[in-house]
Amino acid sequence: MIDTFLFDLDGTLLQFSQAEFISTYFGRLSRVFTRLGLDAAAAIDAVWSGTKAMVMNDGSRLNAARFWEKFSEDLSLSDEKRQLVEAACDDFYTNDFDAVKSVMKPTDISKRLVRSLQSRGYGVVLATNPMFPACAVATRLRWIGLVPEDFLLVTHYANSTYCKPNPGYYREILMKIGKEPEQCLMAGNNPVEDMSAGDLGFSTFLVTDCLENEAGVDISAFRQGSLAELERKATQGDGSLVLLRG
Repeated sequence: MIDTFLFDLDGTLLQFSQAEFISTYFGRLSRVFTRLGLDAAAAIDAVWSGTKAMVMNDGSRLNAARFWEKFSEDLSLSDEKRQLVEAACDDFYTNDFDAVKSVMKPTDISKRLVRSLQSRGYGVVLATNPMFPACAVATRLRWIGLVPEDFLLVTHYANSTYCKPNPGYYREILMKIGKEPEQCLMAGNNPVEDMSAGDLGFSTFLVTDCLENEAGVDISAFRQGSLAELERKATQGDGSLVLLRG
């Protein structure tokens, strides 16, 4: 029986075009690097390189360690300089990152859905791909009127050792929340990253409002629909939840 819902954040609870988000985000982040005396273009390339290192993480180290190690290596940063850059990025994510909110499609469904599930006794996990620090996740949650404390677990780069779609990411979550796959439903907008939870026995629901399917995966076999449709099914009791299995 499903008693726990896992939600992706970007493109799922937080609805926007990924391309528009990345363009606006990197435009703002570049200013941070420039203020620190770094070549902005090279630093953005290093961010992508560090991101790839996190995606390839094998569970032996935290994603944060993988990212900063690769970022610093690419830019030949001293330990002191790396610490300055990391602190500046945390400050950016806590404050200036709010400017990126402009790309978001306003919706009150996300907050209402999380609150409704909680009121019905379901556990709720924020299963966002753990490539950002906790402060960046908290800022993005604030855009939809939620806080990290609303969730049993919020994944971020300092508490995770895998990324989606590695099955280790989902196993790590199950271990932390003490659940079996059959008790959980994963909802997300990416058929590769999010629906891969189904391979472990999770129920899944593909949220199609801001669908990300760069690989052109056939999505016809997935339970799918808008976030509003998920809300209707998930808040009508166990009879509707049966429709979400598989």
